[in-house]
Formats: sequence, structure tokens, C-alpha cells
Amino acid sequence: MTNFTEQDRQFMQRAFELAETAKEKGEVPVGAVLVKDGEVVGEGFNQPILNSDPTAHAEIVALREAGSKLENYRLVDTTLYVTLEPCAMCAMALVHARVSRVVYATEDPRTGAGGSVLNLLDHASFNHRCEVSSGLLQEQCSEQLKTFFKAKRDNNRTK
Repeated sequence: MTNFTEQDRQFMQRAFELAETAKEKGEVPVGAVLVKDGEVVGEGFNQPILNSDPTAHAEIVALREAGSKLENYRLVDTTLYVTLEPCAMCAMALVHARVSRVVYATEDPRTGAGGSVLNLLDHASFNHRCEVSSGLLQEQCSEQLKTFFKAKRDNNRTK
């Protein structure tokens, strides 16, 4: 079990709040917060439907905001907090951006690329590897996703 700091908990709580925003907008509830030196430099929530953009995952939105804010595509010495394990696209973006640490709340048993299905964040053949921690606010974030998808299924049954 990873020992998380109070600061880790605060940033993951913010990611959870961003995931709620995604849910309210009809998007899969995933939120992400990118932190450098204790300060938020980028944040995002899933918005591929809103933006008609298949790459508008929470992590990518946060990376884009941070890159603009820091005026650099390399985001060295940063930590990403995300409510769901990154997919392969997001994991590779995190590796290319040189994010130092990734903290995710709950695993994605279908497309997770942070250690559950694949491990692209810490792959031996890459010239950069992210430190990975998981399980912070796991129950809360998992329940958020389960509730969202159950409501979607129930809604589809009544149509």
C-alpha cells in the first residue's frame, strides 16, 4: 500500500470534482490535475463528446493546459492525479511529456495502461518512465464510474 500525503489527497479530491463536472455534462466521469512544485499547472475532465475530439481525455486536457501555462511541452518534475487509470493514448502522452509521477484512483480493467492491462507508464524499452501509484480515493472514484455507467444502461433500457 502506497503512503499518500495530505497534499496527494487534496489534489485527487480536486480530480474527483472535475470528474463530477464531466458527469454533469454527460461525459464519462474522469478528472485530472497536473501539479508542479505544489501548484496546479493544468487540469481537465473528459470532454470528447463536448468537443467532438476523441483525444479530449482528462489527462490530455490537463497536459495541454500545463504546456501552455509553462510554455514547454516537457513537463518534468510534475505529478498527474487522475481518477481512472490512463489508457494507452494518455499513458504515452504522459511519457512523452516526461511527467514524473502518475497517481490514479482506480484501475481500468479493459484499457488500463498504467499497470493493470498494459504498463506503458513504466515500460523498460522507453527512455522515460513514470513513477506510478494507485488506490488513492479508489472506492469513491470507482463508485462514481459505476453509478454513471449503471444510469446509462438503465436509460438505454427504457428507450
